[in-house]
Amino acid sequence: MSKVCSVCGKAPAAGRNVSHSHRVTNRIIRPNIQRVYAVVEGTRKQINVCTKCMKAGKIVRG
Repeated sequence: MSKVCSVCGKAPAAGRNVSHSHRVTNRIIRPNIQRVYAVVEGTRKQINVCTKCMKAGKIVRG
């Protein structure tokens, strides 16, 4: 499954974990992507949407 939001384009980002002793390790920050049915251009489609877009009401579920 794709880890990119179909609405806003949010994708995994690279970052770093920094411990108290300042040891640094690489990490991936993944967005919360859900596969949902939504109305797109008048038809019902299954798309990948991040939960922030769902909460903001940027899609019409159905």
